[in-house]
Order: sequence, then C-alpha cells, then structure tokens
Amino acid sequence: MSSTAERHDVVIAGGGTAGLALACALADALGSGARIAVADRAPLRPGTVAAEPRAFALSAGSKHMLSVLGVWPAIAAHAQPVTAVDITDSSLDDAIRPILVSYDNTVGGGEPATYIVEEGRLREALLAAAANRTAIALLGGEAATGFTVDAHAASVDLAAARAAPRSLHTRLLVAADGRGSRLREAAGIQVVRWSYPQAGIVTTVRHAKPHGGRAVQHFLPSGPFAILPLAGNRACITWTEDAETARALLALDDAGFLAEVARRFDYRLGAVELDGPRASWPLDMHLARALVKDRFALIGDAAHGVHPIAGQGLNLGLRDVAALTEVVADAARLGLDFGSIATLERYERWRRLDAAVSAATFDALNRLFSNDSTLLRSARDFGLGLVERMPALKQLFVTEAAGLAGEVPKLLRGEVV
Repeated sequence: MSSTAERHDVVIAGGGTAGLALACALADALGSGARIAVADRAPLRPGTVAAEPRAFALSAGSKHMLSVLGVWPAIAAHAQPVTAVDITDSSLDDAIRPILVSYDNTVGGGEPATYIVEEGRLREALLAAAANRTAIALLGGEAATGFTVDAHAASVDLAAARAAPRSLHTRLLVAADGRGSRLREAAGIQVVRWSYPQAGIVTTVRHAKPHGGRAVQHFLPSGPFAILPLAGNRACITWTEDAETARALLALDDAGFLAEVARRFDYRLGAVELDGPRASWPLDMHLARALVKDRFALIGDAAHGVHPIAGQGLNLGLRDVAALTEVVADAARLGLDFGSIATLERYERWRRLDAAVSAATFDALNRLFSNDSTLLRSARDFGLGLVERMPALKQLFVTEAAGLAGEVPKLLRGEVV
C-alpha cells in the first residue's frame, strides 16, 4: 500500500442514516484524536438533503441512541410519539373493519415505544451532527468502489466524477452502502435473497381529525396498509400491493390515487387529502452470509434487508451501529486492534441472530397476512383474538419493537460508550 495515501482509523462507505450515525457514535467513543471518514457519491453537506415521502418508525432504543449523540433535540419537535396501535384484518371492500388487536404502545412507565420521523429530517440532523464533529471528514461526491487488505490496514479505492481516483488507508472499513453494496460484493460475501411479488408505496396525507398519536395497521389481502401518525393532522401511508396493481395505482392522477387511498384509510380520521409526493419500490429480502472479514464490517441495508411489514429495517441498522461502536471502543481501550477479525467476530455474533430472526419473522408475517384465504383469515383472526386477551404478550411485543429486549448495547439503553 502506498505510504502517501490519506490515513484514517475508520472509513465508512455510505452517508445514509446508518453510516452517519456510526460516524458520530465512533467519533464520540474514540475521542477527538480519532480520524473517521464518510464517503458517499451524494453531497454530504448540511442543507443538501432532498425531501423524501418516507418516514421511519424509530424505536425507543434508537431514540435513546440519538439522544446520547445529541441528535434528538434537532428532530424532537417533528417526531410523533406513537401512543397506541390498532390492527385490523379484512377485505378491501368490507364496509366495517373491526379492530382485532389494540394496545398501548409504551414501555418503562410510559415512554413511547416508537416515534414516527420523516426520513429527510432525520438524515439532515445526522448530517449536521457529523459536520460538527472535528474527528469526521465528510467526503461527498466520492464513492468507495473497492478495497484491498494487508496485515495492518485496508486500502479503499475512491472514485469521484470530477477528480482523479484516490485511496484511503484505514484500520477498519465499514460498508453502509445499501442493499446493492459494491463493497460487500468486492469482499466476496454472498447473500441469501428473494424477491416478493409486491411493491411498496409511500405517500403523506393530511386528514380532518386528530390522530391522537394512534397508528393503524390494516392487513388487506394484497399486504399491509399502515397509517403512521406524523406531527400535525398528517400521516405517512406505507402501503404494500402486488406489483401489477402498484404500477396501475402509481399511474393514476392525483384524484384517482387519493380515491384509492381513501378506500383503505381509517374512517375515524375523516376526509383525507394528499400532502406530498408518492414513491414506490420493489420489495425483497436479503441477508449477508457473513457480516465481517478482516478489517471489514457490514451494517444496515448492506448487511440485511427485511420486509417493511413491521417497520423495523432502520432500527435493525441502528442496532448494528450501537453494537459495532461498543465492540470497537472496547477493543481500542484495551489496546487491541479493533479492525482485526478476532475483534469483529464479536460484532458478528452479537448481530447475526437478531437480523436472521427478524427477517424470517417479517417474511412469515407477510406470507400469513398477504392473502385472501378464508381458512387462513379465520385462523389468524383467532390468533389475533388470543393476543388481544393476553396483555403480557402484547407488552412483550411492544418491548421487542422498542429495541429493548435481549442483550441491548449501551447506546440503545441511553448510556455513553
């Protein structure tokens, strides 16, 4: 490796939510003397984040981490606590959709288990936090295209549209570059993957009546139709349809599209109107067969992609961030090489089972609920009825969704690493 290449302790490929959160967490854990680089082909300057129709269901654990990182105050006014959740299971044309399960969405003496935050606001807050940390170099407009490893460091290849290619030396390279991760492919890590015959649709609506912080999950034959409360009398609609129907819906004009939203919406919230653009994406599931190699780790969507039925994709990525930060910080304080495979295997052990179980669970839920079988509907409605009569089981589900079950990393508990 060239001795003239720029040197960093950690290089993170990908400036999305997971990559920026990891940069902030490592900068705080390793101290101001650390050198951390975040490289992304998109600009990495505060104020450049494009508006997005998507919103995230942030778990209480994720909120704890953002609070420790000093990010939460920037989004708190725009984060809508989810106070309760209602679940229905019906056909699209049923005149009445009875609520089969309803539960209080709080943990630990009244703390909301989840908050709904618009994607653009969260990423802008993380980008500003990263820009304010002197240990972090934001390399916007430069994409990591590959890397090589020797006994002591990784050499990361960067390509920019208007500059000559260059390399960075680092003790640890982290791929946070999304579902189609180029670095995961360069590392030779295979994935288990399958596609669903479905597409996700997202948009924002404004409704006549206050939502009171209540989220609704309508299980319809083509997939879940989730109403996620936003600040004000607004909601983010996260909608799963079969791929052919989704294409037809997206081709409608605003009036036609709104009429289809209204057919599926919660009548208790009154009349609705569109309050933002619509977007769509194909749905699939993937799991990396390994999360680490020597001087290399995967986080977020580069490591796993799950069906959005439970809205846990972002939280899984932030759990990766919390676990990897703790592993790296613990090794650094003991004087160990935090980029070595021996250190990184602790991170893999910590995160692999959670990701695999989550992916399998969400896949099974989607297959169970995304159909119109009379027999299956009767069976699942019976099961939901049992859940409704078991408060302890409902609380277990809420604690799991809050990211506070199992071996919880310090950041998710609201503790400094």
